[in-house]
Amino acid sequence: MNRNEALFARAQRVIPGGVNSPVRAFRAVGGTPRFIVRGRGSRIWDADGREYLDYVGSWGPLVLGHADPDVVAAVHRTAECGLSFGAPTELEAEMAELLVRLIPGLDLVRLVSSGTEATMSALRLARGFTGRSRILKFEGCYHGHADSLLVKAGSGALTLGLPDSAGVPPETAAQTLVLSYNDTAQLDAMFGEFGSSIACAIVEPVAGNMNLVAPRAGFLQRLRELCTRHGALLIFDEVMTGFRVALGGAQALYGVQADLVTLGKVIGGGMPVGAFGGRREIMEKIAPLGPVYQAGTLSGNPVAVAAGLATLKKVQATGFYDSLAATTRSLCEGLTGAARKHGIPFSAQAIGGMFGMYFREEPPSTYAEVMHCDKQAFNRFFHAVLERGIYFAPSAYEAGFASAAHSMADVAATIAAADDAFGSL
Repeated sequence: MNRNEALFARAQRVIPGGVNSPVRAFRAVGGTPRFIVRGRGSRIWDADGREYLDYVGSWGPLVLGHADPDVVAAVHRTAECGLSFGAPTELEAEMAELLVRLIPGLDLVRLVSSGTEATMSALRLARGFTGRSRILKFEGCYHGHADSLLVKAGSGALTLGLPDSAGVPPETAAQTLVLSYNDTAQLDAMFGEFGSSIACAIVEPVAGNMNLVAPRAGFLQRLRELCTRHGALLIFDEVMTGFRVALGGAQALYGVQADLVTLGKVIGGGMPVGAFGGRREIMEKIAPLGPVYQAGTLSGNPVAVAAGLATLKKVQATGFYDSLAATTRSLCEGLTGAARKHGIPFSAQAIGGMFGMYFREEPPSTYAEVMHCDKQAFNRFFHAVLERGIYFAPSAYEAGFASAAHSMADVAATIAAADDAFGSL
């Protein structure tokens, strides 16, 4: 038994499934999860001393790579002054000012400790602002594990949602309407029937939790039009896309402005931070100014905010996102070329520093198309490249992430390993 196996056995005795988040368990791909002991730049090392080129990046926040010296230095400086106060700090105001300046449509911002907390709070705020109960979400989009968001589609296009997890009451799920991502006809029909009772629509503007699925032309624009027409708020969940696909997030990339935006991942620089914000008249409904209650003892934690500020300072450098996007595109083009060389149905696409890999001829644009990708082929590929020192997300249904620390030499090494792996399949 190697050390990874020993640690997994030890963890399973005291942690459900041996992990603190389900996808870490390798259940989707089989095998033993790697216990990571160190990261630097584009690389990580596991408990057995094996080195990997990492394309998970802590699931997105490490846009600068692991242990960026400036981020680590900011954490050290701040931690020396104290870890938490439960009182306001200047760093919180600095972070809020920066987010208001960089993200379209933000007048006021509230800091929280996670993306789930941000989306949960934004939904409560939308309901409190509109006085309505129903929310609209899209199949395959993940917005955290709040009860009203763990909902799957019913049996028909216009049915109410059904619980997607034990512990979610049917009456809670019934307040959530679930549509197919990228389906404007369903959008029109749903708003036509329920428009006056919908408090908000929440969407990943670029889906990243059913692998990477890009919005079809006109989809986000139509969603914006319908929300405006029916008096519903539009929430962009940019926990993943914020500072990943562009400096101003997906709003800037696609030219669609939401009423509320949720953020996380990159704004914490690898530490737990989230935020939600939007128009002043909406955000002023939040306590202590208004009747919608939201609180968090560790919200705006100074050490975490310091890591985020150091990260956001560097991503504003001229050409940062052009370079990141070029690296990610090169990776996708190389992977696709290697697969085609071996006659394997495969496609890949990149948006900013996010990418998707699919064992099918063309990138999917719907949840149903994602589900028809060859999952077993992905699982075999995952383990083949893992043995060759490449760490992709351990699931066919998760997006991947490149960072500024990934060099073209890293990309070339990844493509070479993938070429060899495709040949072995």
